Amino acid sequence: MSAETLQPKAIYEPVTKLEAFYTGGAVRVTRDHKHIACACGDEVKVLEVATGIVSRTLPGDSEPITSLAVSPDCRTLVSASRSLQVKQWDWTTGECKRTWKPHRAPVADLAIDASGGYVASGSADRAIKVTDLAGGYVTHHFTGHGGIVLRVLFHPKQLLLFSSCDDGEVRIWDLVTKSCVHSLKGGHMSAVPALALSPDGWHLLSGGRDKVVCVWDIRNGARVVTVPVFEALEGIAVLPAGSAFPGAAAAAQAGSSSSSSKKGSTAHKALCFATAGEKG
Repeated sequence: MSAETLQPKAIYEPVTKLEAFYTGGAVRVTRDHKHIACACGDEVKVLEVATGIVSRTLPGDSEPITSLAVSPDCRTLVSASRSLQVKQWDWTTGECKRTWKPHRAPVADLAIDASGGYVASGSADRAIKVTDLAGGYVTHHFTGHGGIVLRVLFHPKQLLLFSSCDDGEVRIWDLVTKSCVHSLKGGHMSAVPALALSPDGWHLLSGGRDKVVCVWDIRNGARVVTVPVFEALEGIAVLPAGSAFPGAAAAAQAGSSSSSSKKGSTAHKALCFATAGEKG
């Protein structure tokens, strides 16, 4: 028998690994597009976009996460769960800065303003609250919606807050006078889980489960147009000029050509948006 050359046994160590990071529900992308925060059961998983690696896991309280928000500086993350607890995190270190219970029912949505100093929460108790993140106290308490507040959105430049409800109503709140300046009704016949602002900041888009998108002029509360999208919506995003999103360039060109060809009209840039709903 000829002697066989013995080969050393190879031992491999994992360089990276894939793990569960999303179980449905809230997802937020940081402004620098480098990280994604995802609800994973009662935890929050923060992923690196470039690698897909979970860079941070924020522990939960045994109840599923219902909503998330990330500050413009990409450091502060606010999470809410079915336990009614809202938590403020420095997700870069994993430190929980504060825990509080602003509502009597689960929080359906969270939004942090452009300064990063305030968080708005919309709840199943039909109320909206704005909390100072540095001081931990409530600065605004809005009521008037007839159902679950599904979405809250700060205006990036004006002291305004937008909210939508499961009864189809959209409201515009003045943060200075602490009052509702416009109640936008008649546009939707079902729940409105999606809101977005136009690039110029003067038009609000609302997407509903009644399969339409409404465009509103926030200065007078008038409905400018209703666009049928033929699917129940859950999300909407306005596309910036020159977006590489499939079909955006053609839609912008067609919209601009259509508006400029109308008799007596002034040419303007088309407002393009993408939707997410029951068909994807």
